[in-house]
Amino acid sequence: MTILFWLAAATLAMTIIAALDLVVGNRTIDPLRQVAPDAGPAPPRVSVIVAARNEERNIREALQSLLGLEYPDYQLIVVDDRSEDATGTILDRMAGADRRLKVIHLDTLPAGWLGKNHALWTGSRQADGEILLFTDADIVMEPTLLTRAVAYMEKNRLDHLAATPSMRMPTHLLGMFGAAFVIFFSFFARPWKARDSRSRRHIGIGAFNLVWADAYRQVGGHETIRLRPDDDVKLGKILKGAGLRQGVVYAPEFMAVEWYASLGEVFRGLEKNAFAGTDYRVSQVLLGSVLLALGSTWPFAAPFVTSGATRWLNLATAGLILLAAADSIRFHRFPARYALGYPLMAAMFIVILLRTMLLNLWQGGIRWRGTFYPLDELKRNRV
Repeated sequence: MTILFWLAAATLAMTIIAALDLVVGNRTIDPLRQVAPDAGPAPPRVSVIVAARNEERNIREALQSLLGLEYPDYQLIVVDDRSEDATGTILDRMAGADRRLKVIHLDTLPAGWLGKNHALWTGSRQADGEILLFTDADIVMEPTLLTRAVAYMEKNRLDHLAATPSMRMPTHLLGMFGAAFVIFFSFFARPWKARDSRSRRHIGIGAFNLVWADAYRQVGGHETIRLRPDDDVKLGKILKGAGLRQGVVYAPEFMAVEWYASLGEVFRGLEKNAFAGTDYRVSQVLLGSVLLALGSTWPFAAPFVTSGATRWLNLATAGLILLAAADSIRFHRFPARYALGYPLMAAMFIVILLRTMLLNLWQGGIRWRGTFYPLDELKRNRV
């Protein structure tokens, strides 16, 4: 038996374990559609907080959907974080037409903060809700979303609830990448374990992080993660780490986002948090890239350079990967045929990971939305 045979056998075994974890894990997360949109007789007041910087393309549609929420008692706070486009003007006009919208304009960024985190922290200090909803400025919500989410949160006695959106992608290639990214994130975060108090796994989603205000303040809120580019996930981490109850629901029918509009945006967009997600550890990026290559791309190339039993093992692995990817992709409301692009998308993600790491190291930091954040400073805010 050759090294390639044992590599193929080990890869098949790991693929079986990972596929089962993914397929079974997905089905242990509750879909929000099963929750009735019933606010009850005394619903808690919710403060919806949005950070916006140069969001003129999507912010009008997003805020119109937020203003159309059917929840009986909520306020909407949008923090304009030093926008250089028409975002501020759009916000002021919308606030003039609807008094439920409160706009805060920021002109400066204090030292030791990322812009988005400071904006969300600023918004939280102006909020009077018992529950805080942190969401992005390009998220479009269905009217019953908040009512269903609060009902689920209260019924399950959660301190923090994250919800998954659907992705609007303008091309099939981008759709394939979005579908594959959901799988990568699932393997990395294992969100189905977030509710398990015995597990260290945690979850946070920028599109929808719903948290009781007391719990948020207990962990120090965004001030604790003031220099974390992966603020959504790290908010979930500090909440789970404090022993608070956490959960996640599937909500693609109730929430949508135009994630990226081009491949260039994909590469530039992930420059912010792809390296941060490993706590800036080169070893983790390299190990993750190797494992992703062995588990997602090599089995599709190996049959062309191997023979006999080794080839059949690699073919079995490739087939299992496609079946598991198709199941997860369909589960997340993408076309199942997008699974055919999974090996190529995995290779592209490896390139993104390595490129982001090298770029961050070469620049000595992260340049995000017109502001440069030194790597040494970012590393000190380890959570």
